[in-house]
Amino acid sequence: MATAASNETNTSRSNRKTGLTDSLREHFSGDAPITDKVRGFSKERPWATAALAGVAALAVGNLLRGRI
Repeated sequence: MATAASNETNTSRSNRKTGLTDSLREHFSGDAPITDKVRGFSKERPWATAALAGVAALAVGNLLRGRI
């Protein structure tokens, strides 16, 4: 019984790897407009938002490379 209880508590808590995923789920679920969801996420996790914006900028830059 002790192992079943410890497994249950381990799966309900998030670790560093799934913390961002849990935060994304928390912020982007519900009925609020997407702009409010993005604003709330960016206020709670500014470094993750900056990293995501940087990756998106690199992707757009690579997409447009050679076309300009």
